[in-house]
Amino acid sequence: MISTNNLTLSFSGSALFEDVNISFTHGNCYGVIGANGAGKSTFLKLLSGEIEPTEGNISIQSGKRLSFLKQDHFAYDDYTVMETVIMGNEELYKIMKEKDAIYAKSDFSEEDGIKAGELEEKFAEMDGWNAESEVSILLNGLNVHSNLHFAEMKTIKAQDKVKVLLAQALFGNPDILLLDEPTNHLDIEAIHWLEEFLINLDSTVILVSHDRAFLNKTCTHIADIDFGKIQLFVGNYDFWYESSQIIARQLTESNKKKEEKIKELQDFIDRFSANASKSKQATSRKQQLAKITIDDIKPSNRKYPFIEFKPNRSLGNSVLSVEDLNASLNGETLLKNFNFTLSNTDKVAIVSNNELAKSLFFDIISETHKPESGSIHWGASVTYGYFNKNIEDNFNSNKNIVEWLMDHTDEDDQTYVRGFLGRMIFSGDDALKEVNVLSGGEKVRCMFSKLMLEGNNVLLLDEPTNHLDMESITALNNALIKFPGTLIIASHDYEILNTTVNRVIEIQDDGSYKNFIGTYEEYVNSKR
Repeated sequence: MISTNNLTLSFSGSALFEDVNISFTHGNCYGVIGANGAGKSTFLKLLSGEIEPTEGNISIQSGKRLSFLKQDHFAYDDYTVMETVIMGNEELYKIMKEKDAIYAKSDFSEEDGIKAGELEEKFAEMDGWNAESEVSILLNGLNVHSNLHFAEMKTIKAQDKVKVLLAQALFGNPDILLLDEPTNHLDIEAIHWLEEFLINLDSTVILVSHDRAFLNKTCTHIADIDFGKIQLFVGNYDFWYESSQIIARQLTESNKKKEEKIKELQDFIDRFSANASKSKQATSRKQQLAKITIDDIKPSNRKYPFIEFKPNRSLGNSVLSVEDLNASLNGETLLKNFNFTLSNTDKVAIVSNNELAKSLFFDIISETHKPESGSIHWGASVTYGYFNKNIEDNFNSNKNIVEWLMDHTDEDDQTYVRGFLGRMIFSGDDALKEVNVLSGGEKVRCMFSKLMLEGNNVLLLDEPTNHLDMESITALNNALIKFPGTLIIASHDYEILNTTVNRVIEIQDDGSYKNFIGTYEEYVNSKR
């Protein structure tokens, strides 16, 4: 369906991809994975034709239509939502506009009638008469309200624009579908709808996602980018992870045995090469030694940080009490009549279709924003650490990472602090980078270093996986599973929520809330 031939892409003389030969076949869904900077999104841009390779080429089977998820949220501001989605099938949209223009002519001629008839035939063949109905089905599935379907794009919220562009990519069942982070900003229902849509789509799907549950549900294959190459694995993300770990262990064990054999042979040669009676055996050992080759294990781009949140003090039974809490933003009520308590066994997910409501909730319980009315009371034994998803304000400094972290701890031993940074993959000169030039992922890892040093017994985490690669997300997930304190978290990562929380607080559209006791999976199933 789509394949690459000796695909190479270089920047400033350094190859991101080199001689990549890979084929993606009909009816399969391929999850593209790799460390940050490995080139996942760039690879999709190559396949879409958005950028050209340095060498090699990309082949698409003749007559097949390729569609990809656009990232420019303002490109369609002058069009309606309906038009924007139909534009996903360029040929159909062109025919639709061309025939509409002919019918609008005041001097409609016989020639125009013939041309219009030809266009109508093509339009019917492409199922154009059902286009608006199909668009509505897609938009409804993604929870874009029907009253927005004919609104102009510039009038709708950014969160809805993301969904419209996703519907555009899905429209008309393209033969080849490229999706870069399609679950970003989607609510639970929309993600599940998209999963089912892709599972039932009879096309070639190639997608990039940091959502491990989404990859597990939708993917038939994993395309792993590492060492500048792309290797295909049959199966979903979990199967790839287990397989890659086994392969790495086997290769390491094989090399270890070879190294032991080499040492044994070399010792014999050194001992007896000068001994006439043993010279024949020594020569034989030399021949055996020459045949042994150590497999080249290239250093992977993947690096797993070590994250561990160890509280400095035990947590009492009473953790948090919220009473008659009300709060609004820009005149809109976001939190209404909140009354609940948390104990030291609670692990709570905060969920809502309204991102502002979730963040305001965290700002209030972290005491960085005052509510309009009501109160919050933390238990006497509580020390909490807050991860604010808007992390940029923490890094308006030209201090290096070590200096920045020393400012956020009572620890005066720089070696001790650098040890924490080493766990978070800031080794050597990396720890001396100025914090104001760090990438998003590096800033998040700095914040985790800070939280680890603080030793809090309560963690408030608002979207902690933003900017993280799969390896860091996995490390964070493992740390939160082991964390013995109280956890309050908002995250779009299904796996993290499903493996950590035992309670869900859902903030409704009107600002009220629902309290659900149970796992995240049980909560999701209750919504179906």
